[in-house]
Amino acid sequence: MRADEMVNRYFAEAAETIDLGDEFHEVLQTSYRETDVQVPVHLDNGGLAVYRGYRVQHNGARGPYKGGIRYHPAVDINEVRALASLMTWKTALLDLPFGGAKGGVNVDPGDLSERELEALTRRFTASISHVLGPYRDVPAPDMNTNPQVMAWLMDAYSAKEGYTPAIVTGKPIAFGGAPGRREATGRGVMYCLERALERQGRTLDGVRIAIQGFGNVGTWAARTAVEMGATVIAVSDIGGGVRRDDGLDVDACCAVVAAGRSVADAVDELDADPLAGGDVLTIDCDVLIPAALGEVITAENAEDVRAEWIVEGANNPTTPDADMLLHARGVQIIPDILANGGGVTGSYFEWTQNIQQFRWDEEEFNKRLRKRMRTGVDTTLDAAERWGVRPRRAAFAVAMERVAEAAHMRGYV
Repeated sequence: MRADEMVNRYFAEAAETIDLGDEFHEVLQTSYRETDVQVPVHLDNGGLAVYRGYRVQHNGARGPYKGGIRYHPAVDINEVRALASLMTWKTALLDLPFGGAKGGVNVDPGDLSERELEALTRRFTASISHVLGPYRDVPAPDMNTNPQVMAWLMDAYSAKEGYTPAIVTGKPIAFGGAPGRREATGRGVMYCLERALERQGRTLDGVRIAIQGFGNVGTWAARTAVEMGATVIAVSDIGGGVRRDDGLDVDACCAVVAAGRSVADAVDELDADPLAGGDVLTIDCDVLIPAALGEVITAENAEDVRAEWIVEGANNPTTPDADMLLHARGVQIIPDILANGGGVTGSYFEWTQNIQQFRWDEEEFNKRLRKRMRTGVDTTLDAAERWGVRPRRAAFAVAMERVAEAAHMRGYV
């Protein structure tokens, strides 16, 4: 199922839950603006490569458009459109003063030198700069982009408009980034789990966690899990995975990945057992955190998932059919538009600090992040109980109510 079809299915469920009027459907379901640009890059070998770049602005009723930019060969307009829609619901659910957007370039950044990557970023920024602005549309990092890419984006925009740190979030701290922003998505995953368990009278002490995807989100979720008393028993990345039933040395795993290696290549030094990459989804654990690509939990493997909880660190990791099957089995799911919302919440903090020209310390950042994520969990699970629906449907419904109210008050509908 295409990503946009998945999101539309969740939209239809939520619209039914809140009895959304027909007049709202077209405004809330479709994008306000979709920008599709050509991105030519002169290569180091003297050749010319031409890529496609996209920026989709889904809905701005609640504030400036907000969403990441990803570099990946699978990027296309349907994926970007779906992710932009998810950003609208994510920012509304967490009560952030933003709308939803997403961007991307259809490129494998691993094929480019650093100079070529910088040239790509600057050309793409120049091509979409007319739809960006600190009060119009504020990008951020996403898959295969990072603080350095955001620094190039900020500089390219500032060359035209003057120094504008608030044009992008997820920047290096030296250029107006916020201490804590890089870690925010992974930490937010664990703050959500902490509150969800707390509502059941439980803590994270001794909880066994498996993580698929060991990039920025996965590594910081793992580090935070250990800080909070949980045990990480398995992790996997694109090269494979490792497991240790009495707990992995998370710092050692992170060091392996930071050195550019796969955890699967360090089985002996990690004193762990090898694990095929996909097997982490079906390992016997208390909590599964999918933090890689979308659509990894499907109707075909949902019955094999043995976790009690799934906390979605990735976007769209669970297909709609799998979501229904898991809910019927009693598996608790904290959906992506809540669980991985720590990143955009951290971006909100960075954006407000840039506008005020004032910086918080990391302790203050994390304190406010934890409070926001815990509130999001309470809002979602309370709504699920009130409406008698599963948490994902409740999350979309709460968000949709908020966006519909803003759209109506602004006169869109």
